[in-house]
Amino acid sequence: MLQVLIQGLLLSGLYALIAVGFTLIFSVGRVLNLAYGAYLLIGGYTYFYFSQQLGLPKFAGVALAGIIGCALGILKFQLIVRPLKGNHVAIEISTLILAVFLQSVVIFVFGDSSKILLPIIPGVERVAGAAIPFSNLFAAIASWVILISLWLFVRSTHMGRAMQAVSMDAKGAAISGVDATKINMFTWALSGTLGAIAGVFFASYTQLYPGMWVAPLIIAVAVVIVGGIGSIIGTLIVAHIVGFLEILTSAYIAPELRGVFTMLLIIVILVWRPSGLFGREEL
Repeated sequence: MLQVLIQGLLLSGLYALIAVGFTLIFSVGRVLNLAYGAYLLIGGYTYFYFSQQLGLPKFAGVALAGIIGCALGILKFQLIVRPLKGNHVAIEISTLILAVFLQSVVIFVFGDSSKILLPIIPGVERVAGAAIPFSNLFAAIASWVILISLWLFVRSTHMGRAMQAVSMDAKGAAISGVDATKINMFTWALSGTLGAIAGVFFASYTQLYPGMWVAPLIIAVAVVIVGGIGSIIGTLIVAHIVGFLEILTSAYIAPELRGVFTMLLIIVILVWRPSGLFGREEL
């Protein structure tokens, strides 16, 4: 039981990091970024290339993944989101097409076979018979440090308060002197950074392969919708519910069914409460 508890905590922190980057975009930009999973894909392969093929230090690989994700978020905003401003359907379709395009690029460059990422921090610690891989523990701790830092940033800084203002009313924020375009671009860059770093952790937890962006995207959409679109607190809570449910399913029922009960739970919650557990909130 201790092993299940530990695995649930480790996985839930990662799911929370994956989902919060997705909900940022919807809260501020009011669009579903269906290419969000591509951030994780590019982040994972960036880390693989620099750390395992070029031999750079592993933490340098994580940092470079975040930088590439940030650049991808800015490019996506400037080349797709900004020109299509106001046409949410076109933006969402375009971002999905971009994700498929990036998957094809990854296959062209790295091939379509799966790859195993070396642990960021090698080794395993045993506590009361429960195995705790240092790499997974680091990913969970790093995820929570990032999430707490993000919460403090949004609540305590000028840029964070500007993000809240745009989230509440973009036109009203603009009248008050807030540059909504600048805030939106910053949010896309921040989301790209978070997604790429989460991609390194997710690929380390599972495997690295060209289609790995789909599962995190589904997780992010599910967690954000059930938690309440725009609710960061709801996102964090539901991420932990989903993480523990998947671990419990794998441990006590069948690993092949770990996503089935999660989807059933999501359907039940949406039928019972279509607005999600915490309703529509701002940042």
